[in-house]
Amino acid sequence: MKLHRVRPLATPCGATWLVLLAALTLSAADWPRWRGPANTGHVPSGERVPETLPATVSPIWRVPVGAGMSSPVVAGGRVYHLDNVEGKETAHALDAETGSELWRASFDDVHKDYQSEPGPRCTPTVDEDRVYVQSCRGELRCLASDDGRTLWRLNYVTDLGALFFGETGPACGASRHGNTAAPLVDGERLYLAAGGTAGASVVCLDKRTGTVLWKSQNDTAGYAALYVADIGGARQVLAFTAEALVGLDAAAGGLLWRVPMKTTFGRHITTPIVAGDLVAVSSHEVGLLGIRVTRQGDAFAADTVWTAKRAAINCSSPVLVGNHLYGIGPSKRLECVDLRSGDITWSEAGFAPEPLQRDWAAFLVMDERILVLGDNGWLVLFKADPAAFRGLGSLAVCGPNWCHPAYADGRLYVRDEKDLICVPLLP
Repeated sequence: MKLHRVRPLATPCGATWLVLLAALTLSAADWPRWRGPANTGHVPSGERVPETLPATVSPIWRVPVGAGMSSPVVAGGRVYHLDNVEGKETAHALDAETGSELWRASFDDVHKDYQSEPGPRCTPTVDEDRVYVQSCRGELRCLASDDGRTLWRLNYVTDLGALFFGETGPACGASRHGNTAAPLVDGERLYLAAGGTAGASVVCLDKRTGTVLWKSQNDTAGYAALYVADIGGARQVLAFTAEALVGLDAAAGGLLWRVPMKTTFGRHITTPIVAGDLVAVSSHEVGLLGIRVTRQGDAFAADTVWTAKRAAINCSSPVLVGNHLYGIGPSKRLECVDLRSGDITWSEAGFAPEPLQRDWAAFLVMDERILVLGDNGWLVLFKADPAAFRGLGSLAVCGPNWCHPAYADGRLYVRDEKDLICVPLLP
């Protein structure tokens, strides 16, 4: 399918105050962070979602972008994204209706390794009137959403003792390929997978001021996003580091439980999935793991209750619907896994018109359906059915990509190697 180019329109000066006002308030249709409002890949209940996919679609707008693998987010009528502009990691705010740029702000030098063109790899996080951005090299900035000015900053290397080697020797996790775990806001706190030495692997800040509230653990950061959940009656921060899966007390940072997981180069990427007292993560070496967290009094224990090597997920975070996970397993196959046992209930190789290029895809749960964007640029909609794969349509929307799309009010915002594109999935 050939996508046409739409020239972005400038925002009228007289409407500027309306745009600024909209940016201060998140609506029900926002997709303001990694994997959506709840960090789970689920479109909020009640949002308009497609039941099938059209054969073709014309984009509402398309704008060129620099190199990078940072996913776009949508909040308050704006689209925020990061890319490489003349060797600098740069944040952009666009008008969601037209694609016109409202502001841009550079915040660090880019990092280069063999895997891709140099550019940002971390998804920005929008909360109230702030945008939190993080560079591969560990520069964190809190930006004002109205104009992109820096309100405060923190550097993982100089302020927290993190090590950044780049792709050399035995360097593992974020110290090798850069910081990718998006800053996570929960209430008034901002959680970071900083990877700092001397007890600063995971750090909690006051989201408004940047004041450090607590620091915890000594692990090198992995690539997986942090996740906050209530388990055993305790609010916990789950961190899939380069060395372990850990549960930390969200208020004070104390270690509640730890499951060591040492792998080559610490390539731990999947966002933790939580269902009751069961936590699932995956490593291409260890496999897909089901870990049960139990509480006795004030003490917690974590035990691996099943391991599914045949369902190992490498780069792509799965989604949970009911008791089943849906994700990309070995050999680039779309798989459904029973979370209670780790059993594969079905596996589908030819789920898209064209094969995946590697083993990456993004998943969005839409009621009882799942939308998947493959690294080949194809969208596929299928039924969230643990009995069998049931396709509901497919659509080519972009070129090769490694970026999770954002969904808001019937529109999908996708980014490939050249462009950021607004695709209508509903009238």
